[in-house]
Amino acid sequence: MLFNSVDFAIFLPIVFILYWFVTNKNLKLQNFLVFAASYLFYGWWNWRFLSLILFSTIIDYSVGLGLKNEDNQTKRKTLLWISILVNLGFLGLFKYYNFFLDNFITAFSFFGTQIKANSLNIILPVGISFYTFQTLSYSIDVYKRKLEPTKDFIAFSAFVSFFPQLVAGPIERATHLLPQFYKKRTFDYSKAVDGMRQILWGLFKKIVIADNCAEYANLIFNNSADYSGSTLVLGALFFTFQIYGDFSGYSDIAIGTSRLFGFELMRNFNFPYFSRDIAEFWRRWHISLSTWFRDYLYIPLGGSRGGTWMKIRNTFAIFIVSGFWHGANWTFIVWGALNAIYFLPLLITNKNRNNMETVAQGKFFPSIKEMSFMLLTFGLTVFAWIFFRANNIGHAISYISEILSPSLFTIPRFEGTEKALIIIILVVIFVFTEWFGREGQFAISKIESKWNRPVRWTLYSFIIFTIGMFMQTAETPFIYFQF
Repeated sequence: MLFNSVDFAIFLPIVFILYWFVTNKNLKLQNFLVFAASYLFYGWWNWRFLSLILFSTIIDYSVGLGLKNEDNQTKRKTLLWISILVNLGFLGLFKYYNFFLDNFITAFSFFGTQIKANSLNIILPVGISFYTFQTLSYSIDVYKRKLEPTKDFIAFSAFVSFFPQLVAGPIERATHLLPQFYKKRTFDYSKAVDGMRQILWGLFKKIVIADNCAEYANLIFNNSADYSGSTLVLGALFFTFQIYGDFSGYSDIAIGTSRLFGFELMRNFNFPYFSRDIAEFWRRWHISLSTWFRDYLYIPLGGSRGGTWMKIRNTFAIFIVSGFWHGANWTFIVWGALNAIYFLPLLITNKNRNNMETVAQGKFFPSIKEMSFMLLTFGLTVFAWIFFRANNIGHAISYISEILSPSLFTIPRFEGTEKALIIIILVVIFVFTEWFGREGQFAISKIESKWNRPVRWTLYSFIIFTIGMFMQTAETPFIYFQF
């Protein structure tokens, strides 16, 4: 079920009414409703893959109970590895089997040996990369004794399958989200209003910015050989705002929806395109994944405690694994490695934590120095996104080669330039709105305290009108569903 669908517009108020007016006096019944609603939400796409979520839930729940009463370190490690192998095994089978098989065959054919093997014709289960990491966080934290294992199977099942963030995050830690299922929730009007405001802004990002930028990003990337370097630059910029609007829009809707039900999810985006260096960008982009890899991969590998070469090794490890997490394609691995290369100078010179505060905090405009660093970081990010969006490495190289040709200095030309100009204007308005709201949790989070009611409702009406005006005729899935 898509957030931007009629189905969800009917589903959400029904669940909301049942949650607060029917099951509100019984916590277990309330948790069961969340669990049932989550399975309905996911099963609406493909009910057959519910068995994967259920199996993963049972395995990690059982591992947790096993770890609770086990003091033998060898047996504890065995239980942990059962969780890791089962969860990553499913992920590897559905997401990476064909990738490794194709590369295995290619490697042997390079040496003159032909191998025949059948690839799997399977559908990638939506959200498997997200809920797999979420359940793993539970097993790992219980193993490390950071979390007391639960005996409440319904609460645990609701945690694993929590519908607002099930298919595209944020990737919640068990230490943060699971305890919220143990506590009685009471309706908070101000939080609900703020949640609705965040949902509205998320829908604007997705429907107005992302979906319309996608139209031109797809046109230009899919026919890149036909366009000039200047047009390809524009295509890369369209994709840059497409992926941000799409993914951060999903996170906004997920967080806002959770607040309607009395849950607080972790922040997943913090205005990343206003970053002054790549280290700051990665503290602000897909925060739940970045911190997951930091805590469960980077630190166990030694983090920054060792010498320079260990720091470099660990940095490349998390960026390449992060790239590979996004998809079974060499383009994602190159994208991850490229970001690692961007990051290394900051790491080696110990400047990777220089920009911890919000840029131009308390000021209307940034300084020339801050603007210069923001533009440089943004340019590096846009360049890396080309590899992320390209069909393959060859496509990315040819795309970049054309950008670096003399045609870069021509006027961009492609079909639908009149509408594209309107979308560019909307993107500019969007960027300015994000800039002026950058000190809040999301761009319009502070308008309650800053603007009076007529101005607020004028803005809300404009956003709703714009969403209606620029909504695509067909429902468009979120880009991170494929990851």
